[in-house]
Amino acid sequence: MSFEVSARAAHARRAHRIARSSWIGAGLGVLAALGMVPVRSWAASFGSVRVTVRTVHGQPMAGVRVQLRSASGRILKKRTDARGRAVFPTVAIGHYLLIVRRTGFVAEREAVTVEAGYFPAPVIRLARLSALKQILVQGNTAQPVVASVTPVTLVSARDILETPGAIDVNSLTMITDYVPGAYEAHDMLHIRGGHQTSWLIDGVEIPNTNIAESLGPAIAPEDIQTLGVERGGYNADEGDRTYGIFNVIPKSGFGKKNQGVLAVSAGNFGHTDDYLSVASHVGNFAYYVSAEGNRSNLGLQTPIAQVIHDASQGYGLFANLQYDPSSHNELRFVAQLRQDNYQIPNCRTPLPDDPQCVGQFGDVQKEADNFAMLSWVHTFTDDIVLTSSLMYHFERAAYDGGERDYPIITHFHHTSQYEGGEENLRLHFDHNHVDVGAFGFAQQDHADFNLAFSNGSRSLAELENPTGGLIDAWVSDNWHPLKWLHLQAGVRESHFQGLISESATDPRYGATVELPKIHWVLSAFWGKYYQAPPLESLSGPFVSFASSQNSHFLPLYGERDRERQFGLTIPLEGWQIEADYFVTQAKNFFDHNPIGESDIYLPITDQGALIRGRELTVRSPPFWKYGQVHLAYSNQTAQCFGSISGGLVVPGTACGDYVSLDHDQRNTLNVGYNVNLPEGYFLGSNLSVNSGLMNGFAGPPTWQPSHLPSYAILDLTVGRNVTRNLQVSVTGLNVTNEHLLTDNALTFGGVHWNNPFEIYAQLLYRFHY
Repeated sequence: MSFEVSARAAHARRAHRIARSSWIGAGLGVLAALGMVPVRSWAASFGSVRVTVRTVHGQPMAGVRVQLRSASGRILKKRTDARGRAVFPTVAIGHYLLIVRRTGFVAEREAVTVEAGYFPAPVIRLARLSALKQILVQGNTAQPVVASVTPVTLVSARDILETPGAIDVNSLTMITDYVPGAYEAHDMLHIRGGHQTSWLIDGVEIPNTNIAESLGPAIAPEDIQTLGVERGGYNADEGDRTYGIFNVIPKSGFGKKNQGVLAVSAGNFGHTDDYLSVASHVGNFAYYVSAEGNRSNLGLQTPIAQVIHDASQGYGLFANLQYDPSSHNELRFVAQLRQDNYQIPNCRTPLPDDPQCVGQFGDVQKEADNFAMLSWVHTFTDDIVLTSSLMYHFERAAYDGGERDYPIITHFHHTSQYEGGEENLRLHFDHNHVDVGAFGFAQQDHADFNLAFSNGSRSLAELENPTGGLIDAWVSDNWHPLKWLHLQAGVRESHFQGLISESATDPRYGATVELPKIHWVLSAFWGKYYQAPPLESLSGPFVSFASSQNSHFLPLYGERDRERQFGLTIPLEGWQIEADYFVTQAKNFFDHNPIGESDIYLPITDQGALIRGRELTVRSPPFWKYGQVHLAYSNQTAQCFGSISGGLVVPGTACGDYVSLDHDQRNTLNVGYNVNLPEGYFLGSNLSVNSGLMNGFAGPPTWQPSHLPSYAILDLTVGRNVTRNLQVSVTGLNVTNEHLLTDNALTFGGVHWNNPFEIYAQLLYRFHY
C-alpha cells in the first residue's frame, strides 16, 4: 500500500467547524479593537525603500524625480524633499528598478531588492550634464547586496513562466528548482528536513495547523507576481512554521489596462492545464481575476512503475481587488476558491518492494481550499504606517476507499475552518525599525471516521468536532547603528488552546556585518520557534481498535524548535552567491502513523529531531542580457531520536537512537538556465540531481545501503514568441525518462516511483478587451 499517498490522502481529509473558546473570542476582539486605533507601524506585508539623492559633492538635492518600477509594470513616483530624501513606505517584496532624473543632470538607475526584514536605503549621486553630452541614463543594474539574517529566495512571475513545468498548477518546481533543501518526497513538499510550512498573502499568514494534509495546490502559480521563500532566521513577526515560509505577492491590475491572458495546454497522459485572467485599473481601483482548470491521468506518485488509477482534476477561481482612496490609504481584498480531486493509485498484492501493501483499489480523495483576506494599509507619514488584516480559511479533504479494498475500507472526511486577524505595527527611527504586532485565529474541525472490514466482520465509526485557536504577539527591533552593521532582536509570545493548553516564549537574535570594499555580508542567527499542534484525537471504538493493534493515542503537544544559523553573501560583478549553515533541534517533531491496515493516518510527535545542513544558491543579475542562471544546492541530514511522545503510538515505529527520517536526502542540486534567443525563440532548462532518500530496507538482514541510488532529472522548455502577444512552447519533463523507485520508507513514507517522461504543448495569448 502506498503509505504516504494514503497518508496525505488520509491526511487531506480534514475539515473544520467549531465553537470558539471564550479566550479566543476575547483575543480576536482585542485584535479588532487595535485595528481601530491609529498606531504607528510599518506594514508587515511590505518593505520600504528610502532613497537619498545628492550631488557628487555630497549636497542634498530637492525636487528630484524618483521612480520605482516593478516587473509588473507598475510605477511608483516621488520627489525628494529638502533633505534630498524620497521614501516609498509600502513596497512589496521583489526586484525593482530605481530611476532618478533631474533636468541638467545625468539620469541614474539602480536595481533595488526588497525582502522581509531588509530595508534598502540607496544613496544616488547625480552629476551635471555638460552641454556636449547627450541625455542618457546610467547606473548600476546589478543585483544589489541584501544584508539580511533570513535566507530568502525570490521567484518572479517571469521565472515561473520560463521554468519548465513551473506553470502547472500541481507542480512544485517553482519552489524545488530554486530553493536549496526543497524537494518532493511521497507527494509532499519537504524543505530543510520538515514539511510544516506557512503560506502568506501580501505578508499576512493564511492560518492552518494541519500537517501535510492536502494534496492540492495552495495557490495557482499563474496568479503569483513574486514568491518570497524564507527558510529560517525569521524575525519575531513571523516564523511559527519553522521549515519554510512562502510569501505570495499576487498579480495586480495596477500597471495593466484592460489586459487579459489565455493559456491552454495539452500533452500525454491526457494532460491539460488551462488558464484565463483579466486585469485592469480605473483611477485608484484595480482588479485582477483569474480562472484555472486542469486534468491529467498522471496525478500522484505511484507505488509501482505502472500508472494505474491515477487521474486528477481541479479548478480554481482567484481575485485580487485593490483600492487606493488616497495617497495614505490602501484597501486589498484577496480571495480564492479551489476544488481538486485525486484518484489514489491502485496498490496490487503483493508488491516485492512493499510486503505491507495488502490491497488498495479505487480509492479517491476530494479537496477544497478556500480563503478570503481583507487588509487596510494606512500611511500616517513616511515613517508611520498601519496594516490591519482579517482572514478566513476553509479546508476540506474527503478520502473514500474503494469497495475492493482489503482488509479495511476507509472513509475519512475532515474539514477545518479558521477565522482570524492580524495587526502588524512598525515604526521607523533614524537607525531603527521597531515592530509590534499580534496575530490570532479560532479553529473549528469536523472529522468523520469510518472503517469497514471487507470480510463484513465489523465496522467502526466516530464523529469528532474539536475546537481551538492561537494568539501570538511579538516585538522586534532591527537596528542599524553603523552602515556596515545590522542587529536584530525580538521575542514572540504564543498561546494555544485546544485539546491541550500551552504557551511559549521565543526570543530571536541576529546580526549582519558588511565587509568594507568587497561588500561581503556575514550573518548569524539564533532563535526559538513554537508550532501549534493539529486538533487530532481518538476516542470510543477507535481507541479500542488501536489497542487491539497494540497501539494507543497520546495527547499532541506543539513542536518546539531551536535554530542557529550562519551565512555568507558574496556579490560578484552582479552575481549573487549565498551560502549558509544551519542546525535545527526539534522537540516533539511532527510526523504521522497509520491505524493498523487502514488508510487513516494521524499525526504523531517524535521525541526529538536533529537537522543539519549546508546550503548554496547562485543567481545571475536580474537584468543580465545573457539570460538567467540559477543554482540551488543542499547537503543535509535529517534524523529523529527517542520515543513517540504524542499522537498515535504504533509499535516498532519509534526512532530510538539517532536514525534517518524517511525523507532524509543528503544532497540535492538544481541548476537551471533560461535564455531568450534570436527570432523570438527562448529556452528554459533545469537539471535536478538527487542523492536518494533513506532506504527503508537498509541494515540487517539485507545490509543494503542506507540510502537509495542517486538519480538525475532534466526538464526542458523550447518556445517562440510568434508575435508580441502570442507565445507557443513545448515542455518535456524528465526527458531522459529516469523512471525508478525513489522512496520505499515503510515507517511513515511508503513506496513511490517518480513520474515518467511527460510532454505537453502550450499556447499563451495576451489580449486587450
